[in-house]
Order: sequence, then C-alpha cells, then structure tokens
Amino acid sequence: MLIVLDLDGVVYRGNAVIPHAAEAIERLTRAGHEVWYFTNNSAQTRKAYRAKLAGMGIRTTSERIMTSAYATALRLQPKDEPPVTALIVGQGGLVDELEAVGVRLVEATPGARADFVVVGIDRAFTYAKLKAAQQAILAGAHFIATNRDPVYPLEGGELEPGSGALVSAIETASRAVPEVIGKPNPAALLMILERSGFPPASTVLIGDRADTDIACGKAAGVHTILVLTGTLSRDDADALPPDQRADLTLDDLRGLDMFILQMH
Repeated sequence: MLIVLDLDGVVYRGNAVIPHAAEAIERLTRAGHEVWYFTNNSAQTRKAYRAKLAGMGIRTTSERIMTSAYATALRLQPKDEPPVTALIVGQGGLVDELEAVGVRLVEATPGARADFVVVGIDRAFTYAKLKAAQQAILAGAHFIATNRDPVYPLEGGELEPGSGALVSAIETASRAVPEVIGKPNPAALLMILERSGFPPASTVLIGDRADTDIACGKAAGVHTILVLTGTLSRDDADALPPDQRADLTLDDLRGLDMFILQMH
C-alpha cells in the first residue's frame, strides 16, 4: 500500500521526533509498503525536510516528499514568456521552491506589483509585509495561500501560530479570498498518487488534523487515519461530526503496521 504521512504532529513536533514514529515507519517499509510525506508547512524545501527526517533516523528521498511550497511552485510554474512574478510572504523553503521553477520574485515592499501574492509561514512577518501584500492584491494580484493551518505543534505540547494566521490578516486587509494550495485541497495528494502509481483504494493518509489532513484524504477517496499526537485530543476526535471522522483514530503510531494490514 501507499502510506502518506503528514509531518508536523505525526512524525515530529518541532525538532523532536514523536515517540514510536520512526520505528513505525521502519516497520511499514520493511513490510513492503511505499511511504511518502505530505506537509502543509512551507517553511523548508523538500531537500531540507529529507535532511531533518534523516537526523531522526528516518530515511527517504526528496521525490517522496510533497510540501505546500512545492505544490505552490508547480501551480505557478511559468508556461509562457514573460515569467510569472510573485510577491512572497514566507520563508526560505517557499522562496527556493518558487525560484527553482522559474517564478520571478518581487520584494515585499509597499507599492510593489506582481501577478501573484503567495503567503506561507513567515516568522519575520511585519506590518510592512502585510501592507505590501494588501496593496498588491488590491492592484490585481491573485492571492495564493500555501495553506490555512492556524497553528503548528511544537515540543512539549506547545503550539505556535501557523501560516493561516497570516493568511487571515491579509485576507481581512485585502477583502480577497485566497486560493488554497495545500490540504484540504486534494490536488497535491492526487499528484502523489499519479507519481507513485497507486490507486486511492490502496492508499492511506495519516494526519493529526481533521479539517486539513482527513478532509484532504476524504476528498481524494483514500483511507484515512487520525493520530492524536498533534493538535487534537481524544475528546476533540470524539466530538467530530461523522462526516469529518477518519476511518481510524489512534493515540500514536504504535501498531500502525497491523492496522494497515487489516485495512488492506
């Protein structure tokens, strides 16, 4: 089967690997399953995420990592001349992925004009960037959000603001509704299916959020598993409406290989 794992809150929190995650992934690989990763976090490139996972004892390739930054780059990849221009509110991973496909970046300064305004996580977000994004959108730029995750889980149970908080600020200021590239939009997950050659019936998406991960899996027609190591508690999961619940809810990734075997 194809196993697609979210990263933040499923494999790690911040820079700390979640207990049992590395061992569970190793068992899945040994059992012959194909493991991919799909994160909404646009902060880093696929290469950087591969290195982060390797430091946690989890080996993969950049080709088996999908990020909202990379999916956004594919969405904006120029098809004709002149090059597409984009004003970025985001960090290095988003910048690098967009530049790699030929998108020309415009500095986020008030008065700047661009074809697109692209917003991801930006830990150096300022009022000046908010104003630059607002003005560019009001001048006609298409508003792109890599994702709308409101928070990201960190070590010790802490949460930090996610890119969704920045998207909401720019949405409020510009009165424009963004096109969202990452989960729950199933487009990038369907791309994973196409590249891997697996059908939805032989695919499992594992995540820690019902409104993004599980909703994305349902939209793509794949099996879904919710783990409670990220943003949701058992009470939160139990309170979800039936149409938002995963096929299976687990406290963590222990015994995941056995549950996958039962689902197959």
